[in-house]
Amino acid sequence: MANKYSNLKIFHYQDKIDSLVKTNSDIQAPLHIRIKPTNVCNHSCWYCSYKVDHLQLGQDMVERDYIPEDKMMEIIDDCKDMGVKAVTFSGGGEPFVYRYFTKTIKKVIENNISFASLTNGSKLYGEIAELFALHGTWLRISIDGFDDESYAQYRDIKHGEFSKIITNMKNFVSIPNRVCNLGVSFIIDEKNYTQIYEFSKLMKTIGVDSIKLSGCVIANEGDKNNEYHQPFYEKAKKLSIKVKEELEDESFEVFESYHLLEDKFKKNYTWCPYSQINPVIGADLNIYHCHDKAYNLDNGMIGNIKDVGFKQFWMNDKEKFFKVNPACDCNNHCAVNEKNKMILDYLDVEHLGFV
Repeated sequence: MANKYSNLKIFHYQDKIDSLVKTNSDIQAPLHIRIKPTNVCNHSCWYCSYKVDHLQLGQDMVERDYIPEDKMMEIIDDCKDMGVKAVTFSGGGEPFVYRYFTKTIKKVIENNISFASLTNGSKLYGEIAELFALHGTWLRISIDGFDDESYAQYRDIKHGEFSKIITNMKNFVSIPNRVCNLGVSFIIDEKNYTQIYEFSKLMKTIGVDSIKLSGCVIANEGDKNNEYHQPFYEKAKKLSIKVKEELEDESFEVFESYHLLEDKFKKNYTWCPYSQINPVIGADLNIYHCHDKAYNLDNGMIGNIKDVGFKQFWMNDKEKFFKVNPACDCNNHCAVNEKNKMILDYLDVEHLGFV
């Protein structure tokens, strides 16, 4: 079974790796862009980093922001011209409530760019579901509740929404000629960890292609997150491993990613390779170094494209990629920490002939 989460994908793009260093004058296009089309969301998850005040992710987010229609079309055309390989849509808000989302996806398909989205699944029906099913690479639905009652409590929404999303997923996997992988991310916390196995079994039963099991992030510091998970960590970990061992097969892939979080917080390097590989375009039209620094204006923003095209902005002035020092500015959760360390280790070597 191919590893969809492999850290080694970047090594298929040797020219891009060689262009990352500061001393190289050439700037190459990012390979993968995350676009946050809107900051509006129809759910209100208790742990959402964009809505709770004590988490740094989203600290400067303005909920009403969204990317205007003409600007979104311009961005997608720039992605094509630059040779961007893939686009992932995410929050901020819920991408599927973005008023121009169907038109955006049609434009991405027209430009032959691979695309995916994170979503809560509430709007996964109709034409947009068909477009993803027949042309998308993957969709991942974030879920925390395990029945109508718990789901409503987690997200401050009306009772019955969990059942509707299950129906949406069932309908999606049954679309004829579907090529899009449907995954679920089960966010583990102190209230739902006992349901890890039964929930995973339900997802397999309804035809979901993959499930990712990971813990919720409730603080900016790794030790505080670990302190939160510690009372139930061993029990939750055993259930996660049980899912991997008993439920995974050729039709159902399990990403067992429930672990303590120190390695995603501590950095000892001074520049971030992945800011040039997988940047973020926010709904405020700011370009951010990464998903984990999105809507941090003081030490997460590369620049703004409100009055300039994305392509023109990206290809001008390489110094902008080196203004953030991860060792000082990024003492927060970082999804690409291990990838950054791997690339930096590859680039910073001597005596190359002695392999």
